[in-house]
Amino acid sequence: MEELSWLQALILGIVQGLTEYLPVSSSGHLAIGGALFGLNGEENLTFTIAVHAATVLSTIVVLWKEIFDLLSGLFKFKWNEETQYLFKIAVSMVPVLVVGLFFKDYVEAFFGGGLLLVGAMLLLTAALLLFSYNAQSGSKSKISVKDAFIIGLSQAVAALFPGLSRSGTTISTGLLLGNNKKTIAQFSFLMVIIPILGEAFLDLVKGDFSASQSGISTTALVVGFLAAFISGTIACKWMLNLVKKGKLIYFAYYCIAAGLLVIGFSLFK
Repeated sequence: MEELSWLQALILGIVQGLTEYLPVSSSGHLAIGGALFGLNGEENLTFTIAVHAATVLSTIVVLWKEIFDLLSGLFKFKWNEETQYLFKIAVSMVPVLVVGLFFKDYVEAFFGGGLLLVGAMLLLTAALLLFSYNAQSGSKSKISVKDAFIIGLSQAVAALFPGLSRSGTTISTGLLLGNNKKTIAQFSFLMVIIPILGEAFLDLVKGDFSASQSGISTTALVVGFLAAFISGTIACKWMLNLVKKGKLIYFAYYCIAAGLLVIGFSLFK
């Protein structure tokens, strides 16, 4: 097996950066890219951790003002709007924490992986986007604690299955709960920062991230990281505008086409 080249890392980094925010599943597209480029499990995991860290950084850059305001409000040590918002983000993280610690390995072992699962989950993502698009537009400008928990549940489910878009699932869930588009888009992007960083930290502790043992060169990792960061920054800004305008229906069509192609490829290769 050939070592992952800087060009392949560039392509995969761009794919990760774009698909982390667009509702088409970054994990599914990385799985497809890894299969096309012949990455083994250890290589794919190491690269995935690196580019996910890059997209978290791009979220922080794009939403730095909102994050700064939230932290400023938190350190006033009052039960103000900022502290309440961060509390809701914390509530949304409970399901993904429980699932990640106690159920993820069992679910992955039961369902397995492979492109067939990715294709099926892309079709499910399309169904969620179509359903939320046809639902009545919500008017709630503030996420409730109950909604935060339900949206967190949807994120936990999306985290288990490659091909099921996290942003697509959480945004669709929020819209179906009656929240307005701007509110749910921002909440969806902010709520993922700590879970992704936490998952990366757990992988580091378990030793799953190992650039030296994965066979991926430092150059490829750096190129992939930078590509994911730059494309992620662009995609994050773009996605925030798209959600406000209600243009997610086009991604449903893409997920249908991609899902059918991936299923066909996995069955007839």
